[in-house]
Amino acid sequence: MRLLTKEVTNYIGSSVTLRGWLHKKRLLGGLTFIVLRDRAGVVQILVKEKDEVEKLREHQLGTVLTITGKVIEDKRAPGGVEIHDAQLTVEVPVLDQPPIEIDKPLSHESDNLDTLFDYRVVGLRNLREQAVFKVQSEIVEAVRHYFRQHEFTEIRTPKLLAAATEGGAEVFKIDYFGKQEATLAQSPQFYKQMLVGVFERVYEIAPVYRAEPSATTRHMTEYISIDGEMGFITLDDLQIFLSGLLNAVVNHVWEVAAGELAFWDTSKPQIPEVIPTFSMDDIHQKYTEATGTKTVGEKDLRPDEERWICNYAKEKLDSEAVFVGSWPRQGAKFYHKFKDNNQEVAERVDLLFRGVELATASMREHRYHKVVTQLKGMTGGDPEDPGLKPFLNAMRYGMPPHGGFGMGLERLTQKILGLHNVKETSLFPRDINRLAP
Repeated sequence: MRLLTKEVTNYIGSSVTLRGWLHKKRLLGGLTFIVLRDRAGVVQILVKEKDEVEKLREHQLGTVLTITGKVIEDKRAPGGVEIHDAQLTVEVPVLDQPPIEIDKPLSHESDNLDTLFDYRVVGLRNLREQAVFKVQSEIVEAVRHYFRQHEFTEIRTPKLLAAATEGGAEVFKIDYFGKQEATLAQSPQFYKQMLVGVFERVYEIAPVYRAEPSATTRHMTEYISIDGEMGFITLDDLQIFLSGLLNAVVNHVWEVAAGELAFWDTSKPQIPEVIPTFSMDDIHQKYTEATGTKTVGEKDLRPDEERWICNYAKEKLDSEAVFVGSWPRQGAKFYHKFKDNNQEVAERVDLLFRGVELATASMREHRYHKVVTQLKGMTGGDPEDPGLKPFLNAMRYGMPPHGGFGMGLERLTQKILGLHNVKETSLFPRDINRLAP
């Protein structure tokens, strides 16, 4: 019966059988030590018999092995145990030397990222690289649990659309069977709003596509978006919900993924129960006074302002996350709700975390005649357009006050682990320069 590496500590003194990959091989004082890797981790094996050592000759890391041996307690070995009297069976030999070393930390310096991504299929066998995506898996687990706790229904919306949800030029266009032009979904925006009228609270964790001609550390052309939409709420309710979500994710990850976090030497974020809010004007004023760089009156935050306000909040308020409110009408979408007492200010906040925008959240205009007016006035759109009519009908036939958000999974992973480029948290990243592997 095959055991996993994490189970062998329960069998000290017994003979066990393990199956996995040759992860490391070294000679020490005339003895041959190998490390076997499986889905659960690694275990060290002492190979003494000459015939068994000979089986490893010319075999490279990645060779698939079955090993039978006796479990011996040894505090110096990984996991505190070692396999002795090993008998090896080579199931799948690897004779070509891997292009990168999977048994040592891989460089994440900016000038090495292309090499890292080119050989991703091999590099992901490195335990430190695996840790990124095991943490990411736990983030998704925590997010789903939090949504379910709050009575959300998980949805799955189309990614092939007849028209761009968000508008603008940053869409991928494809020929749809020669009949019409289709686009890849920039977000599930219209669908999740429509489904508030069905389920009241919905969420989706799925890929979205942005044809952004950018090769920055913050952007990809395909990423995973965590989208939530909820009815019968206010903007304050939405901020409270997001504060709880970020806390739930951080607490869960630090509870269950300590080993993976240790690979990246990251610290647990400081996040209060309710994340503090600053108006955009207030941030501009504080930043201008602190740095001498004038940003007062600007309609958005600069990246250096995002970093600055997060550092300010960490120092002054023990919070590595902040909400930015009081967003001007300029740049808003036609489906956004504006303050009843000031139509030039959108009911919107951005959630910044460790110096970068993590999510945008807003209330939506739920009143049919109002949203039609905004569609015509802000975009020149036609309410009878087949791509818009179902969305508008949801408002026509009874939609409560509602709001929602979109949050990038890779950015969240990046900031939890303290990585420098969002692409480091994508298994196979896509950007303006990369469509492979």
